[in-house]
Amino acid sequence: MADLTASRGPAETERAAADRLAFFSDAVVAIAITLLALDLPIPAGDTNAELLRSAGQEGEDYLAFVISFLVISAHWRGHHRVFRYFMAAPTAVVWWNLLWLMMIVLTPFATRVLTHSGGGFEVRFAFYALVQALAALFLLLAVRVIARRHLLDPQSPPTLVADAVLGLGTIAISFLVSIPLAFVISSWAYLCWAAGPMLERVIRWRWPLPVSTVDRSPG
Repeated sequence: MADLTASRGPAETERAAADRLAFFSDAVVAIAITLLALDLPIPAGDTNAELLRSAGQEGEDYLAFVISFLVISAHWRGHHRVFRYFMAAPTAVVWWNLLWLMMIVLTPFATRVLTHSGGGFEVRFAFYALVQALAALFLLLAVRVIARRHLLDPQSPPTLVADAVLGLGTIAISFLVSIPLAFVISSWAYLCWAAGPMLERVIRWRWPLPVSTVDRSPG
């Protein structure tokens, strides 16, 4: 193993570190999504009618699972979009990525907080939304470092950085805007979360993404 490591050039070593970071991130995301399902309540009842009635009473928890599954999936898609072309793992990117993973791991807990019965809906909603907004912002900062240090594969799509910034930016904005709205319109603030993907599609349709013309190979 030592001989194999020694035979690698600097570029191969950096690419291996980048691949390890991407694989580790994928594993953590998979665990977070699995934890969402483990927290789902099991319907109870001695008859079919009672079972269906019980499932209906837990509908809010099931809906929260679907929302969180889609949210984590959106975060992962943004991560995968960039990190599959990632060629090096400097310390700054590693730390931003770890902070992003911390928010991903917090999402199952934030989901339980959001669906907890009782008062304080606005605070519970704001906590969940803040976790998601921070996840998008942390990953956006990692992408910024990657772009500034030219750490992308030369074969990566020319609009990759702009595409990532748009996707992550709309996620962050939709969740941040929903926080103050929750204190004004209560549960109607959920609509902001659905507006994020629609806003992204409108921007993509109305304005073409800028093409990167800089050298994207490591300098």
